[in-house]
Amino acid sequence: MKQLLIAFTMICLYPIMANAQQNNDSLPPYLKNPTIPSFQILTTDSTWFTNRSIPKNIPVAIVYFSPECGHCQYEAKELNKKMDSLSNIFFVWVSYHPFPDIKKFYYEYGLSKYKNIVAGRDPQYFIPAFYKVEFTPYIALYNKQGKFVKEFRQGASPQEIMEALHLN
Repeated sequence: MKQLLIAFTMICLYPIMANAQQNNDSLPPYLKNPTIPSFQILTTDSTWFTNRSIPKNIPVAIVYFSPECGHCQYEAKELNKKMDSLSNIFFVWVSYHPFPDIKKFYYEYGLSKYKNIVAGRDPQYFIPAFYKVEFTPYIALYNKQGKFVKEFRQGASPQEIMEALHLN
């Protein structure tokens, strides 16, 4: 009887213990290692851009987007309107969509006019997996030292971005 009670207790406790173990691993990678991740994207000029290509000592916004997403299009328009006040932030626009769609978006929404914006395709689907992206546009912000500051899971206004980076 005692062995039966021990076995029953173990069976009942196993899901709780397994769940506790799973919760320790449920922390997304960008919070486990709060620095700009190592990534590689194919840019609109057909060159590779990596995290090592990002200019030093400047805040960074990694924007995961979908070219046909209306919210992403709106985000691009709004950021474009305020780019003079966002010129001290380096933007990396990333998508998994076909390269021609990304390139069209980059030019159509005026992102190509700015030296502080790069856009490209993430063929390994690294960025959305790293940040656990559920909706677009997704924005991850990093300070001048490359440390994670804040995420916006459904886009952000230019003002919200500047406030999060303490730039206003």
